[in-house]
Amino acid sequence: MPQPEKRPEVVEEPQSGSSEPVTTESRATTAQPLADEEPAPVSALDDPNVEVHPGDVSAGQGKAAVCAACHGADGNSIDPQYPKLAGMPERYIARQLALFKTGERPNPIMQSFAAPLSAQDMRDIGAFFASQQALPGVADDTAIADGPNEGARFYEVGETLFRAGDRTRGIPACMACHGPDGAGNPGPAYPSLAGQHAQYTATKLQMFRDGDGYGEGESENLVMVQVAANLTDEEIQSLATYVEGLHAVADEAPASDEPQIEAAAAPAGGTGISEATPETDFTGAQTSDAAAEEVRENQEEAREDAEDAEPGPEGN
Repeated sequence: MPQPEKRPEVVEEPQSGSSEPVTTESRATTAQPLADEEPAPVSALDDPNVEVHPGDVSAGQGKAAVCAACHGADGNSIDPQYPKLAGMPERYIARQLALFKTGERPNPIMQSFAAPLSAQDMRDIGAFFASQQALPGVADDTAIADGPNEGARFYEVGETLFRAGDRTRGIPACMACHGPDGAGNPGPAYPSLAGQHAQYTATKLQMFRDGDGYGEGESENLVMVQVAANLTDEEIQSLATYVEGLHAVADEAPASDEPQIEAAAAPAGGTGISEATPETDFTGAQTSDAAAEEVRENQEEAREDAEDAEPGPEGN
């Protein structure tokens, strides 16, 4: 069997000042890759080596100025794709900012804003928004035309789940964590839901139902993934509109400065209905009920009748 031809070794002339010849083998070099640089350290919210104090509202107001473009100066966003932050517990906001910063809650926009924040910055921003009041929206009270909930007002389906859940499907009552008035729970940092945009809430519930949580390890949000797993599309939309109109009675707009018309002083033909705060059902969810419109019309008629009955400038 023929042997492979052996190529002769190439010998070059020695370099100046050297007596050793240089071969192609001795000239070969091996490239050494550069070591990967360590990523920038992340200051987590619960880092035991970082001293963090309760948030300062005044300091947080200045730090939250950049948030106003999307979330509103007072945390009441106009665009429903951006959540309202007003009234959210301080620790909840701080925790979410920490998750955005580490990338555990994926959101490129929020990660860029959270990247330069310290743990104290996060608490200060949280304190500012916690001091603000969320403005309630209006719940959808149109009648459901067909399906298992036919005849019910649209928000009532969500109201039932919010207050009682559905044990047969393993759905706990929302108010168990978020409070009966949807104000959240500052202790375990459960978010406020009252007044939140229905579009935003529905989007998040659909995300959870699809199994798309966020966080890692102890921060992983598995609770909402489990809660939303059995919700129907109608239930998600109904829950979203219910919490948008949800508000505490104490948060209602103050009564008008105009003199109130007392029932005893109502003129003949008047209704005697006094000026009232915005209409609510017993749950505290504002509605666009036609009956409420009738109340407003009656109030206006009573006011006009009272003005007609008042003495003129000459005492007639």
